[in-house]
Amino acid sequence: METIEAIKRFVRVTELASFTQAADKLGLPKASVSNAVQQLENQLGTQLLHRTTRRVQLTPDGQLFYERSKHLLGEVDELTSLFQGDDGSITGIIRVDMSHPMARNIVIPQLPEFMNRYPNIQVELSSTDRRVDLVTEGYDCVVRTGQLSDSGLVVRRLGEMSQQNFASPGYLARYGEPCTPEQLEQHWLVHYHVNSADRFDAFEYLDDCIYRKIPMKSRIAVNNTDAYRAACVASFGIIQAPSLGAYDLIAEGKLVEILKDFQAPPIPVSLLYPHKRNLSKRVRIFMDWLSEVLNEHLL
Repeated sequence: METIEAIKRFVRVTELASFTQAADKLGLPKASVSNAVQQLENQLGTQLLHRTTRRVQLTPDGQLFYERSKHLLGEVDELTSLFQGDDGSITGIIRVDMSHPMARNIVIPQLPEFMNRYPNIQVELSSTDRRVDLVTEGYDCVVRTGQLSDSGLVVRRLGEMSQQNFASPGYLARYGEPCTPEQLEQHWLVHYHVNSADRFDAFEYLDDCIYRKIPMKSRIAVNNTDAYRAACVASFGIIQAPSLGAYDLIAEGKLVEILKDFQAPPIPVSLLYPHKRNLSKRVRIFMDWLSEVLNEHLL
């Protein structure tokens, strides 16, 4: 238990960036907190914190240890409440990653209901177009869209998101509105490149269940969903995307749906989590809640 207490003190120092403030919050002498962190560093054989007279900052090893420590302390909190029957008493941190539009438009607006039901659970919600590594980065679960590679993770299929074709009024005023895929030769597409493997530079659609792909010219390529929509609003070209991330822009008249009879194939949506013999109760509860919330918006 001495190591656990030392980790708690290290985490508090990290979050407050101060030994003095951490000691005040913990109700301990500053020397006690400082010694605990130093002993922890000696035990690990690495420096966790850069200390100066003005601030305390994590080293690269310290950053990794901090992320793992928060997860460990969450497991300890859950272990101490293992035999408590009231789910409301469940404690700990849940780390989850999903796309920014999904977080902003669906999950965060409904998250207060979950937090009110489980007031002792903390949620760390990451939103990035980059595919995070669940194991090395310490995530409990992630929501991913698109086809999945064999990652060794547990996959819980949630459904599919429909896609629409969008352009801005300014773009349509300048180039006209295409009515058929054949007319796209005279138009521009916003290209979306997450990495060298995931490149979207063609107009895709289903023609009587046959998948067709039309390469299109572009004046701009982006690598995140916010920039993708912003480029469309700025009249750089057509985009194909779920309406999920465009609710406000559609309502404000900044984006217009086009080519309604030529929709891109729907995008699979999956919940992924690492293989664990005993998945923590708080993570199972959160994933069940998240599935219910997202299923209302999926096919």
